[in-house]
Amino acid sequence: MVSFESLKNEYERNWASLEIRPSRLGDANAVARKAINGKATYQQIERLTGVPWYFAALCHYRESNFDFDTYLGNGESLHRMTAIVPKGRGPFATFVDGAVDAFRVENFIGAQDWSIARILFRLEAFNGFGYHAKGCHSPYLYGGSTLYGPPEARAGKFVRDHVFDPNHVDTQLGTAVILHAMMSLDSSISLDGSPQFAGRAEPEDDVASTVVLMQQALNRLGANPPLAEDGISGPRTKTAVSQFQQQNGLRDTGLLDGATVAAITRATQSGAVAKTGDLSQVLKRLEDLGQLLRPAAGGVTPPTTTPGNTLPAANDPIGLFERLFSLITKTAPMPGPVTPNNPAPVDQLKQVVDLLSTLLNKDGKPVLGQVNGALGDTIGKMLDGKKTALGIGGSLITALLSSVTASPNAGGLAGLLGTIVSAVPGLGQFAMPISLALTAWGVLGKLEKWAQGTAPPPRPTS
Repeated sequence: MVSFESLKNEYERNWASLEIRPSRLGDANAVARKAINGKATYQQIERLTGVPWYFAALCHYRESNFDFDTYLGNGESLHRMTAIVPKGRGPFATFVDGAVDAFRVENFIGAQDWSIARILFRLEAFNGFGYHAKGCHSPYLYGGSTLYGPPEARAGKFVRDHVFDPNHVDTQLGTAVILHAMMSLDSSISLDGSPQFAGRAEPEDDVASTVVLMQQALNRLGANPPLAEDGISGPRTKTAVSQFQQQNGLRDTGLLDGATVAAITRATQSGAVAKTGDLSQVLKRLEDLGQLLRPAAGGVTPPTTTPGNTLPAANDPIGLFERLFSLITKTAPMPGPVTPNNPAPVDQLKQVVDLLSTLLNKDGKPVLGQVNGALGDTIGKMLDGKKTALGIGGSLITALLSSVTASPNAGGLAGLLGTIVSAVPGLGQFAMPISLALTAWGVLGKLEKWAQGTAPPPRPTS
């Protein structure tokens, strides 16, 4: 995990020794003047966010070369929703509105430490910390200075993801170089931005531990390319989060919101990514439950199974239950072209209606109690009339617990729920199908009573 404290001294040393190459001084001053020309707009952002105006100018330079018709977070147009990470932002009425949103996404609002070391740390985080592992200063910060490139220093550039060319020299000016030039042209820029209280955690530090856990989880789930587990939600991490959100029916933003963190946590606990809307596993568990409820061999005579579209016997509600769910499974949309072998939806619906009609057929006189008394007379009476309510309540509680990140160290209700989730790994994977099965069992019990004419009369309404 990359931490500010581990890099602070290096940033301070580099800033103290930074020299703009004579051949690039004219270019650096020209860019610095453009930044200063937008000072009034950047100061509006500073008043709304507390982020220094010159920091906003540096971000604007690297993202869109001072184009005020773009979103500060990624350089896309202000006038449509962003399509690259961070996705789904905007449209925005003004550049200032977009910049405030971008700094909120990056957790810069409320930051107190704007010392030179923290500024360089935040600027490098936009592009990534991979250059430290290559023994090369980042051109994103130091391009155009004697700290980057021969003869004084090493060159090198990541020409694409995970591909580093040690002989490539980035010709774009670095943000530290531009800031150095800006300070020579505008004496009002002061870098005495240390926090009032030493040791105070900055906003991005507060979320770093969560980010690194999510990076580790995404790597276990097969992130490609693998993520650097550095606690920085940079472009690659946002892209991996976006891919996960697309695969799991979540809002595609590339940001680690609460719903996404909970979904990634559940996916790693279950060992597989469960796609939203896929009921096949739930139906499979319900069918397994039907097998468990079926009377064992040597007890009550097993119900007769019939080939084709023949209905099961009316005194076999468990068989009807299984058959009904098999039809529901068949009606679920499947990928690939529809073949003539698949029954038409209308025919499938007719089979479902026929099954329900059999359940409700009083003339068939189904055996009383096979559903409601499946667990014996004592337990059957205890659950009679309560299965549906228990199942629905259990489904709601399980859904609530499944949406909670396992954080037992939190306080209040969140801590209580986090403790439960931590104590029962994979809670939703097992409890939700059981709750749904209990609900279905209760409904079948109601149908059985109606078929026998033993259901209680409806309550009179006033």
